[in-house]
Amino acid sequence: MSPEARGHLAMLTFSALVAGSFSLGSMIANEITPAALNAARFAIASIVIGIAALATTSLHGSAFRAPWRYFVLGGLFATYFVLMFEGLKTAPPVSAAAVFTLTPVMAALAGWILLRQITTLRMAAALAVGAAGALWVIFRADWAALRAFQIGSGEVIYFWGCVAHAIYAPMVRKLNRGEPAVVFTFGMLLAGCVMLIFYGWSDLRATDWLNLPAIVWIGLLYVAIFASAATFVLLQYAALYLPSAKVMAYTYLTPSWVILWEIALGNGAPTGLVLIGIALTVVALLMLLKPEDQAAPAHRRP
Repeated sequence: MSPEARGHLAMLTFSALVAGSFSLGSMIANEITPAALNAARFAIASIVIGIAALATTSLHGSAFRAPWRYFVLGGLFATYFVLMFEGLKTAPPVSAAAVFTLTPVMAALAGWILLRQITTLRMAAALAVGAAGALWVIFRADWAALRAFQIGSGEVIYFWGCVAHAIYAPMVRKLNRGEPAVVFTFGMLLAGCVMLIFYGWSDLRATDWLNLPAIVWIGLLYVAIFASAATFVLLQYAALYLPSAKVMAYTYLTPSWVILWEIALGNGAPTGLVLIGIALTVVALLMLLKPEDQAAPAHRRP
């Protein structure tokens, strides 16, 4: 497989793993403060990725040149996750998922501003098709639900988190200086963990860790290992070889994966009409898989 094809496979896996954080996140959002939860998840993910880095590529001092880069990236992702769980306190998961579908468009804009990546007409059409399909899935083909959609404070909070998420993808390519994805991810996680510990120190001390409900620990371990450590590596890798709009376009698949998660958790299956939305997201991805005539330049290695 070419690096670009592996980047697409990485993002396909990314979208499936991220979907689980929506289902589990809505179950634990009101059981623990966002700052405490995310400080713990970044700490666990840092340990997991640090061990993986030592076992595969080893951590050389040269990988930590200009450490400010890791704090920029760690700050962006920490902001996204804290605001996500803060928003989920009041925003219904359906509304939050609707806000999440704005991320690819914002990523395309950030990619142009930071890297001058060009979104071609076909890419723009694919983003539009994917957005339509995602919204169709999110609202389960129910026009009444779509018309009843209201923007609340939770959705506004989460929107700003999505802005940070959109900026993250082009910043990876801009700041990476040839470090392997796993090493670069470790530096970002460690920096994010430090920032979250300082930000949420009072919440960390006030949390009764020994008496948290079991679902919180299940959710914490999932978001730390699968929705953080694994997905960060996948996103880092994909962002090095794919334009930002293509990277974030895979978020359109998240609502479809969420449906599978909900079925697995015993929350029922959607109606047949929802399959139309799933088909549209697949069509959008097939459009994006075709190489662009004005592809972004290959990632430069030092």
